[in-house]
Amino acid sequence: MSSAAAASRPADREQRTLEAARAHRAQEKRLRSRDLALSIAAPIVLIVLWEVCARALIIDPRFFPPPTRILAAGAEMIRSGELWKHTGPTLMRLVVGGGLGAIVGIVVGLLMGSSRALNAALGPLFSALYPLPKIAIFPILLMIFGPTELPKIIAVFITTFFIMQINTVSGVWAIDRKLLEAGSAYGATGFARFRFVVLPGAMPFVFSGLRTATGTAVVVVTAVEFTGASTTGLGYLIWNSWQLFIPEKLYVGLLVIGIIGAVLTTLLSRSEKLLLPWRRSS
Repeated sequence: MSSAAAASRPADREQRTLEAARAHRAQEKRLRSRDLALSIAAPIVLIVLWEVCARALIIDPRFFPPPTRILAAGAEMIRSGELWKHTGPTLMRLVVGGGLGAIVGIVVGLLMGSSRALNAALGPLFSALYPLPKIAIFPILLMIFGPTELPKIIAVFITTFFIMQINTVSGVWAIDRKLLEAGSAYGATGFARFRFVVLPGAMPFVFSGLRTATGTAVVVVTAVEFTGASTTGLGYLIWNSWQLFIPEKLYVGLLVIGIIGAVLTTLLSRSEKLLLPWRRSS
């Protein structure tokens, strides 16, 4: 074998590696484009099928009005201010109740995950309270606080609190012992250990809990607004539309709730990618 051929081998391997990397990136780009096209096309196809079936009376338009009628009803509700009248209170209950519940749940979860004594004291109590249906607690809150905003906010608060507490404790416990030992070896003790090792280690579980809590909070706030204790909110809009048999408004309420849930979930996913860059690169 000549010396020139031997010298060309590393260069050939490097060239083949670069070509393979380019091919992989090109394939990944094609797959992302395909996934985006499918995610846009699938809902459009379903909506068109719904419109055609409703207008051809294949499905009963009294219960499944054509999407164009629903959009027209939504536009009219926006113009008259009726939609904002119900969307605003629901968002307020979600942001205030859910936000406070998430913050307190994360703090309590971090403390319980870091303190064996505190976890022993509160763990069994929280484990017994968590499975209770939060909507079943709502009548008790109404008896205590009356038909005001506070019971609805507390119901959302309790929902997000328990989910965040459980996820945060799990996140602290899931931290690799080697990371804790490495932190101690580099002198990270006390608050520095918490800030640079425990908190970043638990954050993936915290964001996972936030996504779960957001979806559950939307369900709970809609459910409490179904009750007679509320005359505002998207849940009330849906329930009242069913009682008055106005299906267009009912579907508008469902659509707005779905949009709120999707927007909140997207914001959380973007925040996770921004705050946890090591997860984005993994």
